[in-house]
Amino acid sequence: MSDETITQQVSERYARAVTSGEQMCCPTGYNFDDLRSFVPEEVLRVSYGCGTPAGLATVRPGETVLDIGSGGGIDCFEASRRVGQTGRVIGVDMTDEMLAMARRNAPIVMANLGYPAPNVEFRKGHAENLPVEDGGIDLIISNCVINLAPDKANCLSGALPVWEYLRGLVQAGFLGVHQMKYSPWSVIDGIHFVSLTLTGYKLPNAVEPNEVGYVTLVGPFSRAADELGQTYHRGKPEPVSARTAQLLKPPPFERLFLLSDQPVSHDHHVYRRGIPLEICSKTLDVLESGPYSRHFAVINRATEAVAGEAVSCEPGGSCC
Repeated sequence: MSDETITQQVSERYARAVTSGEQMCCPTGYNFDDLRSFVPEEVLRVSYGCGTPAGLATVRPGETVLDIGSGGGIDCFEASRRVGQTGRVIGVDMTDEMLAMARRNAPIVMANLGYPAPNVEFRKGHAENLPVEDGGIDLIISNCVINLAPDKANCLSGALPVWEYLRGLVQAGFLGVHQMKYSPWSVIDGIHFVSLTLTGYKLPNAVEPNEVGYVTLVGPFSRAADELGQTYHRGKPEPVSARTAQLLKPPPFERLFLLSDQPVSHDHHVYRRGIPLEICSKTLDVLESGPYSRHFAVINRATEAVAGEAVSCEPGGSCC
């Protein structure tokens, strides 16, 4: 079957769903009680994604979101709410009937959100050839759509094997690719079908210098490697470039690494898990600030605020 035939059949089925309300299988769903507060019922009835995309939890007001395969517009409308009036949302779909529904309901959603001007638009196009300018998108979401595209390697019954999905994202230039949600659906002929939500990041080609010069793997893994080729060993500070530091700043990586301008080694101290260590006021200031505070419990044995001037540990001696 040619790619054109596959695309045509997929488009025709989704076009019929606009009028028939056909239910298409998906192991997870939306919080319709919340969405009904601003999204019309017509849109909710033909929402065929696997719930609100996990990536929308990270979007910030003023950013631009692209939804590939936007359908009736449900994910675009949720993105519109999250980016606010100063943000922008672009939905791309190949089915005229879905685009008509999304465009018809957009003014209603904007009014429900109290926006004086719309911040969402819908364009006709395909995932393989997006009608979107380069370099203008902060977040890309695609909810149960990539599996419908004919141009994918080793397609299995209309779904991608997990490892192919991961490899495809990395080959497309995404970094820090990681799993957000995993929901089993069914077992057919011994094949386990699942709904999988992944998040990845695309860094700008030009990264501004920053204050981070070293990264220390906190754990629980003894060793880790990123897609840029850097390897990290638990507890060992590694010098990194500004590009690598930017990759490791977003969640969930921030809880796995300590980012600092100097190696994480203050004075002569060595910290061992569960073993108390007496420190001076200089070291206390360091451990109570920045990324270090969440990794230490500080106890003042005097039960009162320490009086006097701050003291420091001597390079070759012990704390005063």
